[in-house]
Amino acid sequence: MKSFIRTKSKVRLLWLFSTLAFVLSAIIDNLTATIVLITILQKIVSDKETRLWFAGLIVIAANAGGAWSPIGDVTTTMLWIANKVSANQLIIHVLLPSIVCYALPTLIASRLSIFKGNIEEIIVEDNVNTNSALMFYLGLGGILFVPLFKTLTHLPPYVGMMLSLAVVAAVAEFLSNRRFKVGKAMGDHDGSHHSPLHKSLSKIEMPSLLFFLGILMAVAALESLGMLYDFAGSLEANIPYLGTEHASTKISDLVVLLLGAGSAIIDNVPLVAASIGMFQIGMDEPAWHFIAYAAGTGGSILIIGSAAGVVAMGMEKIDFFWYLKKIGGLALIGFLAGSAVFVVLRDFLLNSH
Repeated sequence: MKSFIRTKSKVRLLWLFSTLAFVLSAIIDNLTATIVLITILQKIVSDKETRLWFAGLIVIAANAGGAWSPIGDVTTTMLWIANKVSANQLIIHVLLPSIVCYALPTLIASRLSIFKGNIEEIIVEDNVNTNSALMFYLGLGGILFVPLFKTLTHLPPYVGMMLSLAVVAAVAEFLSNRRFKVGKAMGDHDGSHHSPLHKSLSKIEMPSLLFFLGILMAVAALESLGMLYDFAGSLEANIPYLGTEHASTKISDLVVLLLGAGSAIIDNVPLVAASIGMFQIGMDEPAWHFIAYAAGTGGSILIIGSAAGVVAMGMEKIDFFWYLKKIGGLALIGFLAGSAVFVVLRDFLLNSH
């Protein structure tokens, strides 16, 4: 990916990285997209302050890109697997608000003095693996295949993902074993430990998986006790209704906006898991699409509000208060502007039916 970056203009690089974050996060999820782009950013931009600004805008764009895709964020994947949203309706309702959510902060930031001028000369590495492009596009294709697989077979999404993993692993094994002579590979002890699949599986972030497992188990316990349902009733009784009077919305827009703002503090995964247990409404109700948008993009307001923000903070050592002062306001503007676009679009679609 680094070989495609030829411009030295900071503004063009900002739009390039933001757009890449928006598109990639919809395919490989916002956490992975953030890791990939910040890794590339560290090899291109040497100035620390400039790189922090780039990283902050990447977080906003990655979270916005993950909100409109069923495989772009943990929260949207949870809603998709729980049969609360379908892939096509999620894209129809959330894509345009998500574009506004990332494009408006990027447009405002491009006018700031920090993005004036050019960066230093870009050094492109020559030692690129000849199979890197093949594996990159095969991996993206395998991930994009999962929603299609679920639609065609009606099997759980994890079955399609495991099938994609099997294809990618088989191709990787074939390409890596071609480097060894068959006779040598059969008898060479070292050759047997060059499996790219084993190497990749050893890098799985088990603490993160256990973190999500613990959250979901705790929320499931609250749901089984009936506490989430009671809490949802309290919210609907005490928070004034804002939004269209159409029967399909069911949940106040203000409640969803509060969930989005709360995701910046608590993290969006437990809030969405709780909302699945709280609200008893049907599949593809507009409220689910609004929850997917609000929870996915609201986490950008604080650096600790999303997995993408946390990983960016770790990779670039971003200070919490620096992000709140410099990037938080831009994220809030994008979040509110996208929310307004969502409400207008939702009402238009409801009235058109």
